[in-house]
Amino acid sequence: MSLNFIPGGFPRSSVQLSQNQFNGTFPKEISKLSNLEELGLAFNNFVPSSIPVEFGQLKKLRLLWMRLANLIGEIPESLTSLSSLETLDLSENDLEGKIPDGLFSLKNLTKLFLFHNNLSGEIPQRVETLNLVEMDLGMNQLNGSISEDFGKLKKLQLLSLFENHLSGEVPPSIGLLPALKNFKVFSNYLSGALPPKMGIYSKLEEFDVSTNQFSGQLPENLCDGGVLQGVVAFENSLSGPVPRSLGNCDSLHSIQLFSNNFSGEIPAGVWTATNMTYLLLSDNSFSGRLPSKLAWNLSRLELNNNKFSGPIPPGISSWVNLVVFKASNNLLSGEIPVEITSLPHLSDLLLDGNQFSGPLPSKIISWKSLTSLYLSRNALSGQIPKEIGSLPDLRYLDLSQNHFSGEIPLEFDQLRPSFLNLSSNHLSGKIPDQFDNLAYDHSFLNNSNLCVVNQVLNFPNCYAKLRGSKKMPSKTLALILVLTVTIFVVTMIVTLFVVRDYQRKKAKRYLATWKLTSFQRLNFTEANILASLTENNLIGSGGSGKVYRVAINRAGDYVAVKRIWNNEKMDRNLEKEFSAEVQILGTIRHANIVKLLCCISSSFGYMAPGKSTQQLHCAFVNGDEQTSLADWAWQQFGQGTPIADCLDPEIKEPCFLQEMTTVFNLGLICTHPSSSTRPSMKDVLEILRRGSPDSNGETKTGAELDVLPLLGTVTSLSATTQHETA
Repeated sequence: MSLNFIPGGFPRSSVQLSQNQFNGTFPKEISKLSNLEELGLAFNNFVPSSIPVEFGQLKKLRLLWMRLANLIGEIPESLTSLSSLETLDLSENDLEGKIPDGLFSLKNLTKLFLFHNNLSGEIPQRVETLNLVEMDLGMNQLNGSISEDFGKLKKLQLLSLFENHLSGEVPPSIGLLPALKNFKVFSNYLSGALPPKMGIYSKLEEFDVSTNQFSGQLPENLCDGGVLQGVVAFENSLSGPVPRSLGNCDSLHSIQLFSNNFSGEIPAGVWTATNMTYLLLSDNSFSGRLPSKLAWNLSRLELNNNKFSGPIPPGISSWVNLVVFKASNNLLSGEIPVEITSLPHLSDLLLDGNQFSGPLPSKIISWKSLTSLYLSRNALSGQIPKEIGSLPDLRYLDLSQNHFSGEIPLEFDQLRPSFLNLSSNHLSGKIPDQFDNLAYDHSFLNNSNLCVVNQVLNFPNCYAKLRGSKKMPSKTLALILVLTVTIFVVTMIVTLFVVRDYQRKKAKRYLATWKLTSFQRLNFTEANILASLTENNLIGSGGSGKVYRVAINRAGDYVAVKRIWNNEKMDRNLEKEFSAEVQILGTIRHANIVKLLCCISSSFGYMAPGKSTQQLHCAFVNGDEQTSLADWAWQQFGQGTPIADCLDPEIKEPCFLQEMTTVFNLGLICTHPSSSTRPSMKDVLEILRRGSPDSNGETKTGAELDVLPLLGTVTSLSATTQHETA
């Protein structure tokens, strides 16, 4: 739909045409409406066009709203003559070039939104827009320094400059601004000390300086206003202790200080702040002991790679809403208390690389949601509790490099772990049959008294060890042995000649039916592959066939072989199409696509070996021709649109609304602009898995607890700003 505008008649003071389906160009005739005060053209799929220079003639214009309107080119200098302009929103377009200096001379301008474009060059250094309340220039290509003149903006509440190429120091005068609420400069190249008086003169709500090169200490008085919700300063070179004032800040939801040089003890009040949900302190030099009590709503506590010491307090049973507890590589000691097994929502417990000793708790009170248990590199001893084998969701288990002894519990037959490591202990007895598989060839190393039945793994045969332990009469056994060997040898010689001749003929006939098409230089033949397609080498199956892990030499090299069967007669055209696709895959070289080494085909089926160390990634996240689905989802989230309204009505079922909401929220955090804020693929997998119905049709708890804290720390874009229409 094109927008045609014919001036004439009674002059309008407001033209609001946002959020329609216009796909034509901007009508320049609008510039003839000399009394026009508000012009809204946002959220339309116009033909990519520059801002009409003629818009600079609208001398009475107070609002120009053209967000997501397919703008290209530079911001015209003519807009700097709009002396009445109060709100200018050109965000989320493809504008380029410099920001006109004159925009920062508009006396009446209160809101300036230019985020999510391709603007470059320096931010104007001379600032005379003293009435500015909100300014968002984030997600551009701006460079240079932050102007000292920003310290003159006494009415400024929002200063958002994140995801640019800014450098230099933040002017100390910005810390003196009396109205400043939100300060977001993350993902730049800023350095030096942070403004020391930040928070003293204003009621600061958001403070995000992460992923820069700041040094020195955090400002001491960030929470003087009593409304600070987040302190996000990870991935810098900040040092010194955590400001004690943060221990008296009950409004805090999140503290993220990981990957810095902080030291000292954490102020007591930080652990128990009323609204705290995220406390991420990994990769520093913090010391002290773990607290007996945590904030009631704390769901994620990460303390990896610090110097925390002492035991885990029995009071850990009060950490009832904890979902993730990571304290790897510290100096924690003592026994692991049984109280830790009472945490009902705990999914990830990482305590590896500490000094824990004694046995593991033989009673597990409530670990029904546990998916990851890492306890390696400690001094734990005794038998592995059989109760671990009964954990329904356990997927990652690492008990290596301890002093565990005894047999592997029979209950481990119930586990289906993606990762298992019991190496470097003192275990004995039989390895469960389900783990006598090459997929677990590194799971039991350095346990000299373990044995296997099928001998797929390189361990002694359990029956051979049993026979060797019994004493037999020497004369009787010698006679029986001689007779048995003689009969056996004669029989085997005769049988060998007969069978060998038969097998040679059979093998030749069988191999003749197979055709090998290679795409690389190979050090194996089709015979190596065909002989190893046994159940012991099976590692996966699906609707189109089974996948095997096949050893191709004694050096420990393997290939993954997918065996594809077709029970129906193969159509010749279909066979040609399949062969052509295989030829194409064989020539592709890409880091995210598995390398296809060869194809072995016959009238019975197809096998495609590829390197087992590669991973296959599938790509789907476009929206319409101009806007990606991620941008659209963030736009809806920023406008406060209910998630239920964002779902396709053709698939929206009330009974699945909770699961769909969880996936939508998870998609948002997975596409967050800051890569360090996105969750790991393991976290995403576990959230999705726990959000699916179990065998009784009931949704597992914990999914929302995983996703909502993540969204709680997302630094919201200024895209949430809404404009009222006249």
